[in-house]
Amino acid sequence: MLSDQELLRYSRQILLPQIDVDGQLRLKQSRALIVGLGGLGSPVALYLAAAGVGALHLADFDSVDLTNLQRQVLHDTPSVGQSKVDSALARLAALNPEVALRPLRGALDADSLAAAVAAVDLVLDCSDNFATREAVNAACVAAGKPLVSGAAIRLEGQLSVFDPRSEDSPCYHCLYGHGSEAELTCSEAGVVGPLVGLVGSLQALEALKLLAGFGEPLVGRLLLVDALTSRFRELRVRRDPQCPVCGARHGQ
Repeated sequence: MLSDQELLRYSRQILLPQIDVDGQLRLKQSRALIVGLGGLGSPVALYLAAAGVGALHLADFDSVDLTNLQRQVLHDTPSVGQSKVDSALARLAALNPEVALRPLRGALDADSLAAAVAAVDLVLDCSDNFATREAVNAACVAAGKPLVSGAAIRLEGQLSVFDPRSEDSPCYHCLYGHGSEAELTCSEAGVVGPLVGLVGSLQALEALKLLAGFGEPLVGRLLLVDALTSRFRELRVRRDPQCPVCGARHGQ
């Protein structure tokens, strides 16, 4: 049940008929894994904690650097040099003490990633490199857990939801294959702060829709954000029946 304090804290979203008390209870009973606590992970963690997702598992191996603060709004100047996980724990606990926080410090290998994914209901990939995204996708496919994936660089962002529980849903590998050898990071190519805030906020919204059970998630659709022109485009994405990652799960 929800306490009187929780009913008051979450009253504005409980007023929405799409969420109501039942949806808020589903959020309270949910567990989400956030992989990466940087530019994307910052709004994801803040909004999911504020919304009352019952448990947030926080994974990051990095520490806070001064160059992060232009966009990684989960952290502040006094946290420079701290583990991003520790910085996030302090901020999120202050924001909403009702939410259980589980720290996952250090890099996740195949076994620890599989265990981390198996322990939650949903995964949000907020990482900044293709190798991690591929590993997270494979773990989500193997465990049958939905994945909310976002990316942003320079002035361009993208977002999609991959849900192996759905027969028709593609996975990350269906869309991107083996990636590009010329992959760039924000430290090499740059990124504007509000763009990662926008994409991360949309990731949080997609997660709430999946966990509370309302709306139409971005399954089978890729949302492209052009921050330079303030335009959004949507592309349909089909599952690759020959995909080496998710094909076997669907009997291919």
